[in-house]
Amino acid sequence: MENRAVQEILEKQLLTVAKAVEDKLDEEIAALNRVDDDDLEALRERRLQQMKKMAEKRSRWISLGHGEYTEIPSEKDFFSAVKASDRVVCHFYRENWPCKVVDKHLSILAKQHMETRFVKINAEKSPFLAEKLKIVVLPTIALIKNAKVDDYVVGFDELGGKDDYSTEELEERLAKAQVIFFEGESSLKSSAKTRSVRQSSNADSSDSE
Repeated sequence: MENRAVQEILEKQLLTVAKAVEDKLDEEIAALNRVDDDDLEALRERRLQQMKKMAEKRSRWISLGHGEYTEIPSEKDFFSAVKASDRVVCHFYRENWPCKVVDKHLSILAKQHMETRFVKINAEKSPFLAEKLKIVVLPTIALIKNAKVDDYVVGFDELGGKDDYSTEELEERLAKAQVIFFEGESSLKSSAKTRSVRQSSNADSSDSE
């Protein structure tokens, strides 16, 4: 009888200990779950803030004319454009075939690189600007960062010396100057990789604006 009573007491104690251990484990698991949820929530919040900032930046870029390849009508507008955008690619052109080749490539890249403004200006109608920036050979592409001309692509010498260079070659050259963002692979679709401007010119003859 006495042994039975002792057995019952031990069983009750064991059950109490087991219950306490189980409750403690449940509490720790719940705490871990809470930490995970908090971490996930913090990550979500940070991600939402990043997305919001990117959307605001993209909206601002669009309002400044990013995403399109446009013509600057005057020298005064050139200075306004380069002050408004951190990165500007400006094609100094005249009405000739080599400049139309550049137009074609920059029209494609403007859509692919929203972070940079792509523009063109008639060099012959901008004598002050052409002299100030020492524009002699046309086409010349001025690569502008923080309102200062940082680099130039003059003619086609750096692009193989011929007018049938690919858009990727020009894209890589602009990336080298850090005037566009580039992650090591072309932003262009693979279907466009082997297409040259000369090959596509018959399909679209409206090169200049």
